[in-house]
Amino acid sequence: MKRDLGKMSGETHDLVIIGGGISGASIAWDAALRGLKVALIEKEDFAHGTTAGSSKLIHGGLRYLQNGELSLVRESLRERRIWEMIAPHMVFPLPFLMPTYGRGTRGQLALTIGLTFYDLLSYDRNRLKDPDKKLPGYRTLSRKEVLEIMPSLKQEGLTGGKLYYDCQMFAPERLCLEFILGAAECGAQVANYAEVTGFLEEAEGNGRRVSGVRVKDRMSGDEHEVRGKLTINAGGPWADLVMQLSGNGKPPRGLLLSKGIHLITRALSGETALAVKSAHDGHFFVLPWRGHTILGTTDTVFPHSPDQMGVSESDIEKFLAAVNDGLPGMNLTRADVQHFYVGVRPLIDEEPESGKKDSYNASREAEVLDHEEAENVSGLLSALGGKWTTSRNLAEEVVDKAVKKLGVAVKPCATEKTPLYGGAIERFRPFLEEAKETHSAYAPEVIDTLGHFYGSRFEDVLAHAAETPDLAKPLGAGSADIGAEVLHAARHEMALHLDDVLMRRTGIGTLGRPSDEVIDKAAAIMATELGWETARVDAEKARLHRYFATRPEGAA
Repeated sequence: MKRDLGKMSGETHDLVIIGGGISGASIAWDAALRGLKVALIEKEDFAHGTTAGSSKLIHGGLRYLQNGELSLVRESLRERRIWEMIAPHMVFPLPFLMPTYGRGTRGQLALTIGLTFYDLLSYDRNRLKDPDKKLPGYRTLSRKEVLEIMPSLKQEGLTGGKLYYDCQMFAPERLCLEFILGAAECGAQVANYAEVTGFLEEAEGNGRRVSGVRVKDRMSGDEHEVRGKLTINAGGPWADLVMQLSGNGKPPRGLLLSKGIHLITRALSGETALAVKSAHDGHFFVLPWRGHTILGTTDTVFPHSPDQMGVSESDIEKFLAAVNDGLPGMNLTRADVQHFYVGVRPLIDEEPESGKKDSYNASREAEVLDHEEAENVSGLLSALGGKWTTSRNLAEEVVDKAVKKLGVAVKPCATEKTPLYGGAIERFRPFLEEAKETHSAYAPEVIDTLGHFYGSRFEDVLAHAAETPDLAKPLGAGSADIGAEVLHAARHEMALHLDDVLMRRTGIGTLGRPSDEVIDKAAAIMATELGWETARVDAEKARLHRYFATRPEGAA
């Protein structure tokens, strides 16, 4: 995968996609598979924003049943099964415990009804070849069984619980990248650190037509024009800001931004996740992940630019208080927080004139906006709202609409059954066991890491280690990541900064700040490959620090 804005600007594309998060990446993959000529532009790194800041769940949205959003739940449950098929190295079943208290929405009867509907709506959940991916129906647990799983729960009024299943992503940043890599392999041209600064527009009748975008290369400072028959705005929480570039002032749709912080601690709940009622409205999750626990998430209206999102010490303090209220036996303190991160959900603002905003109860439905219908601007579609789980289906809807507007004959959508870039694996567990036997010269945990992050393509990484034996060594004491991963990211995956590798191409930094030894070795490999001088290496290390530092809300 090569970055070449000069080449991209010298051609006319069928689709120019703005945004390299999961929405834009999914659209690029779908369109490229169908044979369309695609360009994708991302102002930061791929998957850097909301895509990376999720709770790492692929789920049906059990709580959406309360709002009567049956079609959204059914769509999500169908997509959950598809994720298990197309990304078997990345998406895995996860048991969830929901404790029950008294009567009402937290009682046994309400959850029995809700989970019965949930199972009925996921009637096709086990149409899978891999038995390890199949999800049992829910079951009821006694009070004693619940406390055996999580002794720290509030015991007053506890009547028992329900155990049901959803799915979890191993690494959402990497999963998004697989769409990008797959699209590029099918001929799409992609570029990160390429900021759209305006639309290429021309008068058409009583309105205007968009024929592409103006782009600033944030690495070189060069300006480019990238032309396309149709431009797709998939900017996530930046989508309304992108819409404003058309010059109409107020965009035809507004977004309600919801801030969700997550805390990573030591393992707290074994292999079972918990959904716990929050001290106020809402709930939080306790999610086992890579030998640790994710506590997430908050859901509060974020009134600032998404460029200003961050986690403050106040955020951490308030969220820990809510967690300790729901799990009083845990007694978590700031010292228990090993890492933190944030995401901003882009929700469609259905009541823009309302002074009172409620992000928790806002719909997670997506919308494909045709600007020709909305404001007489042709050549522009915007993909708005949605959620991680339904991103593939949103992409299918976008490309279907794009193909109709282009008036071209293409292959039908194939993303429902086509494995992702590293997903050509029929059964993951035997695949991983065989990989460990075949590559017994490596520690099992190294192959385990490579198998999860690269799937069926993991030997592409090991090829670098075969050429340069030093790259076969772990980056530091206790590390399961090897130097070959860093080289592979810089050479083949468009990693241009140190944090691109540590935070998105690999999971080296996503559990917390790596050791100085690991950072130094990774930086040295990138410096050799990309020709960095000492000053650039120092700047890259300083840039990496921002992922592990808190900042006040709204700070630039």
